[in-house]
Amino acid sequence: MAIHKMEARRILKNRLIGLFASILISLPCLAETTLYYPEATQQDSRDDYFISLLQLALKKSGSDQHYKLQAYSEPLSQNRAIKMLSKSDPLSVMWSMTTIEREEKLRPIRIPLLKGLMGFRVFITRRGEQGRFSKIKNRRQLKNLRAGQVQDWPDTKILKANNIPVAAPTSYEALFHMLHLGRVDYVPRALNEPWEEIKRLDQYDFAVENTLLLYYPTANYFFVAPDNEALANTIKKGLENAIDDGSFDELFHNHPINEKAFDQVRLIKRRLIKLDNPLLPSKTPIQREVLWWLPPQLPAVPAIKKATHAH
Repeated sequence: MAIHKMEARRILKNRLIGLFASILISLPCLAETTLYYPEATQQDSRDDYFISLLQLALKKSGSDQHYKLQAYSEPLSQNRAIKMLSKSDPLSVMWSMTTIEREEKLRPIRIPLLKGLMGFRVFITRRGEQGRFSKIKNRRQLKNLRAGQVQDWPDTKILKANNIPVAAPTSYEALFHMLHLGRVDYVPRALNEPWEEIKRLDQYDFAVENTLLLYYPTANYFFVAPDNEALANTIKKGLENAIDDGSFDELFHNHPINEKAFDQVRLIKRRLIKLDNPLLPSKTPIQREVLWWLPPQLPAVPAIKKATHAH
């Protein structure tokens, strides 16, 4: 009898050891993976939208992998972030306006995160100078004024390609200091940017110009490292699922940073000035109309699929 008890205990012990071993083997699959993204070089509340959209995509992907999103420990310029992400060291993902060059260096997930909203631009100006802009009717007249953009922003090259005078400092802070000093006349910003920025830049006396709307076709994407196909597929699947079930559009229209912009911009009262975008890659999914937002108040805006772009 004692021998049988000892044998039973031995069998039970071996089974427990096997069970614990299988649990330990499976732990790496259950471990949380940290995805590092670049922190904006300025205090940018738009980051909250992109983070929320990335979280939504990861949730909707159906992946068994658990992810934690973590900002990199220091602010990065766009060029430095691209260089670090291209090596997966230490960045995992970033969101940025697409260009031919960026799609060659990184792996794009070709779903426009802001549905093309970044291509609609209004101007931050010095307060009291609205009269200078109210007289502008077309692109030719706009060329009499000098825009300001940061050196490594794609917008800088887009404006220059359209023969719009541009001054391009190396930092976000220097850009608005130049506007304050009168070295540039205006700073074009996407529809969901200028009002928050003016509040943040309260040391200057700035205003949002209220008669003009600049437009060029463009898209913001999530980018990952060139060899990180698995993460790209996970994010893409999640975004597609969010588009299908309506949660993508719900976040886009109802996120405070976008909702406020739609309320404040008064599109119907603005004159449209259209520019070409020579940086727009040929693989941009312009044929998928569900991916793009176009202001219904502006019937003069061409359909995105008809927007011209040279290479």
